[in-house]
Amino acid sequence: MISRIDLRGRTLSRRELLDELPRAELDVEHAAAAVAPILEQVRAHGAAALRDLSERFDGVRPVHVRVPAEVVAAAVDALDPRVRAALEETIVRVRRVHAAQRPADFTVEVAPGAQVRQRWLPVRRVGLYVPGGLAVYPSSVVMNVVAAQEAGVESLAVVSPPQKDRDGLPDPVVLATCALLGVDEVYAVGGAQAVAMLAYGAAGSEDVDGETLCEPVDVITGPGNVYVAAAKRLVRGLVGIDAEAGPTEIAVLADGTADAVHVAADLVSQAEHDPLAAAVLVTPSVELAGAVEAKLVDRVEDTVNRERVATALRGSQSAIVLVDDLEAGLAVVNAYGAEHLEIQTVDAAAWAERVTSAGAIFVGPWSPVSLGDYMAGSNHVLPTGGCAHFASGLGVHSFLRAVQVIEYDADALAVVADRVVALADAEGLPAHGEAVRARF
Repeated sequence: MISRIDLRGRTLSRRELLDELPRAELDVEHAAAAVAPILEQVRAHGAAALRDLSERFDGVRPVHVRVPAEVVAAAVDALDPRVRAALEETIVRVRRVHAAQRPADFTVEVAPGAQVRQRWLPVRRVGLYVPGGLAVYPSSVVMNVVAAQEAGVESLAVVSPPQKDRDGLPDPVVLATCALLGVDEVYAVGGAQAVAMLAYGAAGSEDVDGETLCEPVDVITGPGNVYVAAAKRLVRGLVGIDAEAGPTEIAVLADGTADAVHVAADLVSQAEHDPLAAAVLVTPSVELAGAVEAKLVDRVEDTVNRERVATALRGSQSAIVLVDDLEAGLAVVNAYGAEHLEIQTVDAAAWAERVTSAGAIFVGPWSPVSLGDYMAGSNHVLPTGGCAHFASGLGVHSFLRAVQVIEYDADALAVVADRVVALADAEGLPAHGEAVRARF
């Protein structure tokens, strides 16, 4: 059901450790070659290309590429009351956390009459991608939209693939979630073509589109498949992106006190996302490893998405890693840099404080990754593929720019004028110094 990697009794360098650890392979470069013509097609032909591509990839030709606002609003009325209550609670919790994320402006008096201020400004317009392939993700609507709203972004466009069994509209729960968040600009577009539309904008091709179907955005965020990741790579620079999201990952650092049922259930919960999803248990306990293996057999058999889960668990990206002790286990998970990392040990909070690479850390037996996927208040759009070594999850910061404001008076400039000139001359840029001298 899942392989074992035995690192006990071995002293490995970081490079050797990375070679040993399982990881899903994501060939973004190959996918980029495949999607480049799609991007060009959308840039050149706008809405007409979007309809052609939807027909080709989604099996449906949308009448309305932009979902009518009244359809978005009406989706709330059809929403299951239990689902609506859950979404509303999720929105409250996620908004509470993200409202606290906005950094403060500051002013520094460098010297008398010399001031540098820093302001945080939101981007003007963002495009938010919501997947709709193997599963649909209204929770991703919440994560993307709330972060952008709390950053102060004024213009938001949500894109999600058209559904063949929904007359070319996105999933109705996705639409309802947009309505709950006050977003009425929603497009029935998925895949690389959605990224192209957001990056370049798109002219209309039918009367329902208007002259301009969609205006270009400044930042594109949200998870998607390898083709979405490749498209984001190709437009990066023209627009900002959050990350090239790969298959989801869960790593669990556990000792012999962990409940094997909990660990197995959590591994299965993330494996059901995708056949390429990674599920990794790191433990010094052979007994726990065996118990988890046994529980996985039962849980996989009983789960609805058993084929997808079994494929993910049997894949080379998933494993149980045996280590000598928790200290060695900590080194493993820090080298791995998981998207989601659970700590199920004695003194879990203390071990969590020593983690240096993870998208999000879930501490103790009552903080499963599933909680973070929906209602913890944290954001579930997180770095994958080891990107947690240098990248953060989605948040308010993803939609902000730091702008420095410099204000000196005449006396303050005079104090440093000769030194500015000296540096300008040293760099062979005398006109820089002359721009200062010209003021005196």
